[in-house]
Amino acid sequence: MYCNTAITALFRCCAGLVIITALILLCLRVVPPPTSAFMLIRQFEQTTHNAPGPAIRYQWTSGKNIPAHMALAVVAAEDQNFPHHRGFDFAAITRAMRDNARTKRVRGASTITQQVAKNLFLWPDKSYVRKGLEAILTVGLELLWPKKRILEVYLNIAEFGDGIYGVEAAALCFFGKPASRLTRDEAATLAAVLPDPRTLSALYPSHYVQSRSRWIRTQMRQLGPAHISWP
Repeated sequence: MYCNTAITALFRCCAGLVIITALILLCLRVVPPPTSAFMLIRQFEQTTHNAPGPAIRYQWTSGKNIPAHMALAVVAAEDQNFPHHRGFDFAAITRAMRDNARTKRVRGASTITQQVAKNLFLWPDKSYVRKGLEAILTVGLELLWPKKRILEVYLNIAEFGDGIYGVEAAALCFFGKPASRLTRDEAATLAAVLPDPRTLSALYPSHYVQSRSRWIRTQMRQLGPAHISWP
């Protein structure tokens, strides 16, 4: 009897969490996120532990104000199968596992949807708990948000520099212009720093950033603007 009661309570708790999560996702489908988990954690560390770092810079901008080539640049750089997968790129995961085994260096295979789930709701570590929650949220995002919305939110919450979140803040900080006026070269440079935005700089691009930016521009030409065109 006690066991049945406990199972029922656990089921109700899980069902409640699923419903609450779905409601939050449905709300954020149309409402711009006021912040993200990663931004809150950074602010908490600076306030509580006096951790070094600049003030958070974050400014939401609508997807219609973001050039198509900026969206294409991040897809080319981070997740070229984004328009086609349902949250997980199993081919990329297989390649990453093979490369990691061969080179003994860790290479990620997170999709843009997974990065949105992590950056918006979770915390930056590699625990199994976080990975499990990330997977659940990734499925929810793909079910409840259109691809356009996932990419729009990603472009607004991704870190493009130390404490600089979103393409609008990055464009203003690095190029002195709004995101709507970014050139293809500037878009590729911003996308090039995404793997390590606190070390790499779009303002003073290293040889690596310049080389990666050229590669991204090549990928953008090969993919073409139709690659991210959705109804």
